[in-house]
Amino acid sequence: RPRRGAGRNAPAPRAVGRSGRNAPVEAKPERLHKILAQSGVGSRRDMEEWIAAGRVTVNGKPAEVGQLVGPEDKVKVSGRLVHLRFGSLRLPRVVLYHKPEGQIVSRDDPEGRDSVFDFLPRMRGSRWVAVGRLDYNTSGLLLFTNSGDLANRLMHPRYNLEREYAVRVLGDLDDATLKQLAAGIELEDGPARFTTLLDAGGEGANHWYRVTLSEGRNREVRRMFEAVGATVSRLIRVRYGPFVLPARLKRGSTMELTDMDVAKLMREFGLPAPEVIQKRDKRTRK
Repeated sequence: RPRRGAGRNAPAPRAVGRSGRNAPVEAKPERLHKILAQSGVGSRRDMEEWIAAGRVTVNGKPAEVGQLVGPEDKVKVSGRLVHLRFGSLRLPRVVLYHKPEGQIVSRDDPEGRDSVFDFLPRMRGSRWVAVGRLDYNTSGLLLFTNSGDLANRLMHPRYNLEREYAVRVLGDLDDATLKQLAAGIELEDGPARFTTLLDAGGEGANHWYRVTLSEGRNREVRRMFEAVGATVSRLIRVRYGPFVLPARLKRGSTMELTDMDVAKLMREFGLPAPEVIQKRDKRTRK
C-alpha cells in the first residue's frame, strides 16, 4: 500500500520548453463557469452547480450562472481567491494514476480514508480534476488534469470513450449467462450491456474476463455481474479511451504526459493548443 502524501513530497517534474510558446492573447470577458474550468478549478458542470449553490463570488457579491467576468474581476470560490486564466493557450497538465484498492476518488471523506488526491503531484494556482471515478474496492487506471474543459470532454457521452476492465469472478459463467451479459442487463437505472466480453482464463475457483463498455455509471460492471448471480472478487480498469494502464506504472504511482502528447490530445478533442517543439519526458512517480 502506498504511503500517504508520497505524491506531495516528491518535486513536480520540470516542464521543459513551456516558456515562450504560450504567449497570452488579448483577454476578453468570458462566462464565469467557463473561465473557472479553464483555470483548473473544476469541470464546467461543477462550476455551474457551485455558482448556483452560492459558493462563488465576484468582487464580493454572489455570482450568477452565465455571468461574464474579465481580468480585472476578483473571483473567489469558497472564500479563496482564484487566479483566472484568460485568453491563454498554456497547455494543461495530464497525469495517469494507478489507483490501488482502498482509496476514494474524493477530497472529502467523513471516514478519513485515503484519497487519490493525496498521491498526485503538487500544483500551484490550480487543482487536479478527476476524469471519471473508480469505487473504493476497484483498482486501475485513473486520469487527472487541471483543465476542466478537457476533463469534461474526456467524460462526455458524445465522445463514446470505451472503458476496459479485467474482472475476476468466483467460478465460471456458462454460455447462457455470457450471452445475457452481452445482450444487455436491466439495472435499476436503465439497461446496460458490455460492448465486448472475452474469456481471459483462470485457475481454481477464480475466472477472469475482459469487458468493455462506453459509459461510466456508478459500479456498473459490478452491478451487471451481480444481476446474473456472479460474485466479482477483483476489478481492475486497464484502459480509458486511448489510454492504456502502463505495465511499468506501479500502484500508487503517476505518469505525466509529455507536452506533445497533451497538445495532440487537446486538438483531438477540439480544444485549442499551441504548437509544441520541445518535448517533456514522461515521468513516473511513486
